[in-house]
Amino acid sequence: MRFLHTADWHLGRQFHGLSLLEDQAPLLDQVLEIARAGAVDAILIAGDVFDRAVPPAEAVALFDDFLCRAALDLGVSVVVIAGNHDSPERLGFGTRLLAGSRVHVVGSLAAMPAGIPFADSHGEVRVHALPYADPATVRHVLGRDDLRDHDAAMTALLEGLRASHPKGSRSVLLGHAFVAGGEVSESERQLTVVGGSGLVDAGRFAGFDFVALGHLHRPQRVGSDAIRYAGSLAKYSFSEIRHEKSVSLVELGARPGEVSVEVVALRPRRDVRRIEGELSALLEGAPAAGREDYLLVSLLDAGALLDPLGRLRAVYPNVMQIDRPRLGGGPEAGLSVEEQRARTPHQLFAEFFEQVEGRALGEAERAAYAEAASQARQIEREEAAT
Repeated sequence: MRFLHTADWHLGRQFHGLSLLEDQAPLLDQVLEIARAGAVDAILIAGDVFDRAVPPAEAVALFDDFLCRAALDLGVSVVVIAGNHDSPERLGFGTRLLAGSRVHVVGSLAAMPAGIPFADSHGEVRVHALPYADPATVRHVLGRDDLRDHDAAMTALLEGLRASHPKGSRSVLLGHAFVAGGEVSESERQLTVVGGSGLVDAGRFAGFDFVALGHLHRPQRVGSDAIRYAGSLAKYSFSEIRHEKSVSLVELGARPGEVSVEVVALRPRRDVRRIEGELSALLEGAPAAGREDYLLVSLLDAGALLDPLGRLRAVYPNVMQIDRPRLGGGPEAGLSVEEQRARTPHQLFAEFFEQVEGRALGEAERAAYAEAASQARQIEREEAAT
């Protein structure tokens, strides 16, 4: 039995105010091609299909197109669960109708099936599709008031799944959770509860042949090869620069516990990168390749610069952020807000002058500043009197 494991598409996401739909569409094309070439029996999508509960119409249309091409053109089953970014009710619309076309969408715990059956020459495989649910929702669905955090809620849900699982049948769990030991990124929404933890112990998943997870954006295993995050479809923050985005081809062997995983890289239309150097060097030495990537630019110039963002975007159109590491240790470093507010205009000007010119104010500059400041104060007094 072969599955393709993917997650955290976040369709409709914006990156520093720029829509990523035209970057996400070709990546979904690649997912379908990998599924076709890998002759998979099903595509497992582990939550966060959309970036927000009410996604833009274009994002919904892109997801609809993917499902149609997978189920109708490739003849591949699809199993989808809601993540913490998705609306369970909106994602789960039309669930019963879609199931007749081999598309299984599980938005809420109340609609969770007892296990979606698949079969190969070695027998049955059950895919348990467990959508994201916070502890309060789990308490309500199970009628238990003792489930105060994510770990306790997950433990209770998994106990129910194990009890319903047919003996001798191989098992796959599709879930969306923050498993302890996983590496986080800036682009993930934290899973926390008042008075409790958002973490789930990896040991809770014992007994499942493979655990296909969503939520963490870096592709990774947690504890063993059988518990894996597929990672996000694309890089959604500069903390993910070193991530290699991918999908996983999972093959279950004849016996329980026999699992092999092949990681297949995705090729983004535009990468997310960091470049550094002085402004003039970056402008003059810009390579032709990669100019349209989403960039964090670290400018190493020590002095003031005129419109660095505009000048950079004339060469690199998708500069998203600039930092100035050599300005971080200036005269104001280490000062409290109150100390900074107490500084006189003369002190601020003197420090700005030294930062730009690389030398202290001379007597002539001090006199010129004093004269200009005096004239400015006189104008303010005259305007206030009129």
